[in-house]
Amino acid sequence: NSSAMAPPLSSWPWASLGIYKYFLLGPLVWKVAQEWAEQGGAPLGSRWLHLLLLFSARGLTYQFWFSYSNMLFLTRRRRVVPDGVDFRQVDHEWDWDNFLVLQTLIGAALVNGPLPLPGLEDLRVWDPRGLGIALLLHVGLSEPVFYWAHRALHGAPLFGQYHAGHHSTPVTQPLTAGFGTPLEALLLTLTTGVPLAGAFLMGAGSLGLVYVHLLTFDYLRSMGYSNVEVISHRVFEALPPLRYLIYTPTYLSLHHREKDSNFCLFMPLFDLLGGTLNSKSWELQKEIYQGKNDRVPEFVFLVHVVDIMSSMHVPFVLRSISSVPFENHLILLPFWPVALVYGLLMWCCSKTFLVSFYYLRGRLHQTWSVPRHGFQYFIPAAKAGINRQIELAILRADRMGVKVLSLAALNKNEALNGGGTLFVDKHPDLRVRVVHGNTLTAAVILNEIPSNTKEVFLTGATSKLGRAIALYLCRKKIRVVVHADHVVGEVPEDPEGGARGVPAVPRAGHQVPGRAELQDVARGQVAVAEGAAVGAAGDALPPVRRAAHHRVPSRLHLRQARRHEAPQGRAGPRLLRVLYGARGGARVPRRRRGALPGGVGAPRGGRARRRPDRRRVEGGAQARPHAGV
Repeated sequence: NSSAMAPPLSSWPWASLGIYKYFLLGPLVWKVAQEWAEQGGAPLGSRWLHLLLLFSARGLTYQFWFSYSNMLFLTRRRRVVPDGVDFRQVDHEWDWDNFLVLQTLIGAALVNGPLPLPGLEDLRVWDPRGLGIALLLHVGLSEPVFYWAHRALHGAPLFGQYHAGHHSTPVTQPLTAGFGTPLEALLLTLTTGVPLAGAFLMGAGSLGLVYVHLLTFDYLRSMGYSNVEVISHRVFEALPPLRYLIYTPTYLSLHHREKDSNFCLFMPLFDLLGGTLNSKSWELQKEIYQGKNDRVPEFVFLVHVVDIMSSMHVPFVLRSISSVPFENHLILLPFWPVALVYGLLMWCCSKTFLVSFYYLRGRLHQTWSVPRHGFQYFIPAAKAGINRQIELAILRADRMGVKVLSLAALNKNEALNGGGTLFVDKHPDLRVRVVHGNTLTAAVILNEIPSNTKEVFLTGATSKLGRAIALYLCRKKIRVVVHADHVVGEVPEDPEGGARGVPAVPRAGHQVPGRAELQDVARGQVAVAEGAAVGAAGDALPPVRRAAHHRVPSRLHLRQARRHEAPQGRAGPRLLRVLYGARGGARVPRRRRGALPGGVGAPRGGRARRRPDRRRVEGGAQARPHAGV
């Protein structure tokens, strides 16, 4: 059906080739190899070689700008659109370099065509006249042609057929500049090639002009799409005419967002003449450069580099690597020594830096990285330096107003800093809550238990998490029923209760109420008696919005147990044979200051050891030793 056919020049002919599209450049490589063999060395004057070098240099220009714009530790205050780039956009723009392949093939056709441009046969290295001619032709022809063609692409039906895909990216990136249809790529080729063709036709063409013109063109395109303001507003205030000679990332972002203004290529002068200049362009540019979009995170996750290979998977290196699950790519092996050198430099003179971020329910969550690799945590001499880096990060977060900072991986090692107690004991006036995964999870669970709860049944949780929850609940005079013996030595028993009113241990035959709600937390469940449900910890989590460099599903969720649903392999609430609680007047371990948010306490590791001699087994049966708390 012809009516169902795609419009011409709306899809790439090599779209199905994937990464094998680069084999289209194979004939150029073959030509270079032939000339190399004939000359017995590198054919420095080969036009085929320079086509391949230009292809690589232009790709690196976009890559360098991509790396810079995603170094959030340098650019976060000057980001035009504060949102992150999600993986839907990454997949959408995966073949952003199609236009480079096309223009290289067009260049090869011109070089080997029947009517080559004058000067190509005897190519000079440099002719200064060519630069002036190319500049005049760019301003006089390329800019107005692009402006009017761009306006036409925003009209019906061309926008839906050719240009809508380019505008579907919510956050512009340097690689977005190359993403488009073949028609758009041909328009860019014409815009780029007219000044070069004019200079060669006038006898002023040179090899240097080709490099300077193309790389400058790509540099300005990458800058505009970088989503980071790089030109100070003071420059435009000191030289007002400059506003109409060079655009800014804010200027281009307004075009992508509103789609009815700022159509120019590089020079806003043509928007002024065409009546499409957005009046907010320069005031907004000033606000963004001054840090309007900067924001203090509510939560910081403090990580560290795992190893040398994983350090090359950070978001600001290669998007094609960082956007896929980790694996040891062979293509990265030549860069391993470079990454090692950078790792050693970070060891000497770097500090904790921002890596990525995302928004959850409108709250900003950031990931900071300590500039240390995993193997360095096992070097005794490096311990003090690592703790110093973590301490400085905590103090920085405290000054900024961060609410919670979570220590990840080896940053919370007990042998390193006692799970963070080293810092909260040293700085007792910290406002930021220093936590790690277990303590934060325990605090969330405890926060969800209703205040009027009298009894809690714990089963199947990990020992650290369950112990912290059980001991805290005992402090609050809540009866804790467990199906294990991991907390015997920490919470001595007293079946008769005590003077301080701590609830007594239930006798044999005590049954978990049938109306208890089970709630998934990691591997275990929490059941709150008398129908008091622990709700939020197992409800579907809200979707993560505006994530930067986090591959997450559109809706994160934990499984929420149905009413009366039993743990796998069990037949629902059953008679408990081993039951533990706190005896009245028992000493509760002193809380770790700041270890749990919201005043939640936790036992000290050295004093909270398992004591088999305090075990009590009722009914002649012993709890399974690996059941957890």
